[in-house]
Amino acid sequence: MISDREKKTSVQTELTDPIKPYKKVYSKILFILGILIITLFCVMVLASSIGPVSIPFNHTIAIALDFFKFNTGVEYIQRDYIVITEIRLPRVIVGALVGAALGISGAIMQGLFRNPLVEPGYIGVSSGAAVGAVIALFFGWTQISKWFLPGAAFLGALLSILTILFIWQLSRKSSVSTLLLVGLGINLFLSAIISVFIASAPSEQELRSIVFWLQGGFEARTWHHVQLISPFILGAILIAAFFARELNMMLLGDEQAKSSGVNVRKTRYILLGLAALMTGIGVSVSGTIGFVGLVVPHVIRLLFGPDHRILLPASALGGAAFLVLADLVSRMVLHPVVLQVGVVCALVGAPIFLFLILKSRRGSI
Repeated sequence: MISDREKKTSVQTELTDPIKPYKKVYSKILFILGILIITLFCVMVLASSIGPVSIPFNHTIAIALDFFKFNTGVEYIQRDYIVITEIRLPRVIVGALVGAALGISGAIMQGLFRNPLVEPGYIGVSSGAAVGAVIALFFGWTQISKWFLPGAAFLGALLSILTILFIWQLSRKSSVSTLLLVGLGINLFLSAIISVFIASAPSEQELRSIVFWLQGGFEARTWHHVQLISPFILGAILIAAFFARELNMMLLGDEQAKSSGVNVRKTRYILLGLAALMTGIGVSVSGTIGFVGLVVPHVIRLLFGPDHRILLPASALGGAAFLVLADLVSRMVLHPVVLQVGVVCALVGAPIFLFLILKSRRGSI
């Protein structure tokens, strides 16, 4: 029989040793990430092919490769090329980037708070972005330039997280539970501000624009949006992946992490900043989208365990696939009526999350 002390030592070694776990789980990591990459690729091809104009899968792949200067020699009509490269592919890539940002941000937040029920929106980032976007729509700034909307949304997210961190510092309590409470308080305040703007919208057009944005969606997304968000999101994902070992140690508690050489305060600030950056950038071009950062990391954790060396990249890939698929469903399930992707995520994510909670409590997962 293995004693509880030996089990605890084994778990601590698996989570914190910098060399041995990589040798042990290297093939497992590659296998899991390989499956998720293939899944994401298939979902993106599916989403790019299906629509009012159906395009064969092999043509979709050939068009995408030709667009990125990989000549395939496959023949296709010019209409299909325009549909894929100018309409669907930018939308799908933006959806994948936003889904990856929300997925890995959720995994980071759940690791920092040691709570699988936490998501990036809980610290006020999404609400801050929503307030910025609502202000831009309310005052008609979007008519000046299409970039005012994502710019205002990102500025709102940035000001929100800075305010929350400032109040957290003033409280003189460094616990993550205090940060969560501050975030929830700011969330309620920002939601009230949004309600004021909605109630006082000068015309039906502004009201519809505000409500439409708050529900989240990828309509009319272009390559400019891809270029705008991809460097920040991909760079932040890469940086976050290097903190997997620190997050693993912090799962054991702050004191254990400090004794293992982790600068808990610095690591927490960096990871919170990365999560806020990715969420703010993503929400700035997509609108408010919930449940991705909550459900996806939770599912990945239940399937593959809490090791952040797998959890972080897997959550990014899983979030990307989930949101691209949700966007496809939003376009096609009630065609020609188009649902907002945020509505689809809520309709699908909420029941899945409740089911997983019930299964995990019964010990089935």
